Amino acid sequence: MFSLNGSSTRNNPLYGVSKSLTQSAQKHKSAPPLVVAAVSSNARPRDGNVLAVENTLKEMTANPPSTSSSGIAKDSSSSVAGGVEDVYGEDTATEDQFITPWTVSVASGYPLLRDPRYNKGLAFSDKERDAHFLRGLLPPEVISQDLQVKKMMHNMRQYQVPLQRYMAMMDLQERNERLFYKLLIDNVEELLPVVYTPTVGEACQKYGSIFRQPQGLFISLKEKGKILEVLKNWPEKKIQVIVVTDGERILGLGDLGCQGMGIPVGKLSLYTALGGIRPSACLPVTIDVGTNNEQLLHDEFYIGLRRKRATGQEYAELMDEFMSAVKQNYGEKVLIQFEDFANHNAFDLLEKYGSTHLVFNDDIQGTASVVLAGLMAALNLVAGTLAEHRFLFLGAGEAGTGIAELIALEMSKQTGAPLEETRKKIWLVDSKGLIVRSRMDSLQHFKRPWAHEHEPVKNLLDAVKAIRPTVLIGSSGAGRTFTKEVVEAMASYNEKPVILALSNPTSQSECTAEEAYKWSQGRAIFASGSPFAPVEYNGKLYASGQANNAYIFPGFGLGLIISGAIRVHDDMLLAASEALATQVSQENLNNGLIYPPFANIRKISAHIAARVAAKAYELGLATRLPQPRNLVEYAESCMYSPNYHNYR
Repeated sequence: MFSLNGSSTRNNPLYGVSKSLTQSAQKHKSAPPLVVAAVSSNARPRDGNVLAVENTLKEMTANPPSTSSSGIAKDSSSSVAGGVEDVYGEDTATEDQFITPWTVSVASGYPLLRDPRYNKGLAFSDKERDAHFLRGLLPPEVISQDLQVKKMMHNMRQYQVPLQRYMAMMDLQERNERLFYKLLIDNVEELLPVVYTPTVGEACQKYGSIFRQPQGLFISLKEKGKILEVLKNWPEKKIQVIVVTDGERILGLGDLGCQGMGIPVGKLSLYTALGGIRPSACLPVTIDVGTNNEQLLHDEFYIGLRRKRATGQEYAELMDEFMSAVKQNYGEKVLIQFEDFANHNAFDLLEKYGSTHLVFNDDIQGTASVVLAGLMAALNLVAGTLAEHRFLFLGAGEAGTGIAELIALEMSKQTGAPLEETRKKIWLVDSKGLIVRSRMDSLQHFKRPWAHEHEPVKNLLDAVKAIRPTVLIGSSGAGRTFTKEVVEAMASYNEKPVILALSNPTSQSECTAEEAYKWSQGRAIFASGSPFAPVEYNGKLYASGQANNAYIFPGFGLGLIISGAIRVHDDMLLAASEALATQVSQENLNNGLIYPPFANIRKISAHIAARVAAKAYELGLATRLPQPRNLVEYAESCMYSPNYHNYR
């Protein structure tokens, strides 16, 4: 659990809880058994080309087949292999092995082409077209998945408007799931800004207008008292990761109410593409308690509750029912990721449920972990240890205080100094100026640890001049606040000023990459929350890094799943940061980059997952026993593959 007061769950009574699992850590090689279904006398399936075999499926689910190749029986209660229980061998099959496209029945004909999990479009072979009654439903040409990817990228690049690309990607996800993830994985650097920041921000703003079909669960105040029933309406039963938002603070765009659903959908697509969590194990959720956005309340296309946002007991009771229902329906080890909650709820929810659920707040903890990793890598360029640097933040909300706390924890770990001492190296500026001790009585509880002895300072520029930081971090959500005077002041005090403009989307970034390099005469070590194109200054090309949470949360979640972790611990966040920092090569550093390229993100996620899982085992918070010998290899073996399978 991420604790603002520096405490942790090291002495938690749950520490050491474990459940013996005998499932092999090695990937099973045998294909699942073929279930033979009866057909009608004309050799075509009855009931509209779909032959129901529900009893067979239920029997197989209750008594999954053993894996003779490993000699170890599969534990039907385990939910580890491939992220979730793999009853039919979906993840263990390769494209060279034949599988049957099971849904609730054997899918054939037109329904098969409308099932995004099994649809392959023109990649269905002639044999598959005969076996599954697809003749005439497709043009005669058979093309490979790689050629499909090439065609889709060609089409995608024709769109000039980012939102059109976003909608095209969502349409693809809804009709051909594996092609969507293959496209995203193979072109991650180009498509990441499309499926997530900055384009997802615009998608959320216009979500009511572009909404076509549900991609997640909408739980509103109307469902109070029956949330468990609502969860059971979701077709997938083996859920491992839930990303939930209440839409109150979407990126830097404010209260978007029910339209914040684009955030959980986008995050979970990255959990699969970058972290290898199987799509069927992911559940996007939006908690709709109303909105205070007057524009949305009067928008005829708004899809959420038309009422002011619920607060206090009404809000708390709904969230409590949701959290209880999730644990009851999906078990102790389901990861619940809080996303884009407002400050006053984000900290309270994390503190309230951190000791009873497997919870993670990406805005507080994920951002902190990725920024700490960037700072650790930057030390190779600016020299010194973390404790030898001074940090100044613009923004004292979820992200700012979360980053500050994790930096202080890492400094305390490295030096052995008390947390209260390492915090004194870190200063925060909010809307009222520098946070100092004389303001203590008026500060929110999460800001109080950062109130140090100093005379009041009203603005950022004066704070820079007073503190003379070596690192300037923006998490304010306010665009263009790192002015020319601020950057020039940073450059006057430091040979290589570290400037991180983290606010999303691009329009809210504290400064652009071009401004940072130009105003610092090319000496800044710069990274941002949203991507910027390379900048040329004085004949030199600068490729800035992106401090994107997507570096951390997919691998972090995978590490929790493969270890069967039951709680999140501060040390896991530190382990994730250290793992990411080690992936930054000398070549990256020579180019001024403090983050590795996203092209290698799946391998990076595997290394992060391994370090997080190792820490879970070390802390006694893992339930998947025994511990695999090589956690990196095991993490890679559990990752979802988007390659097409051959069907019987």
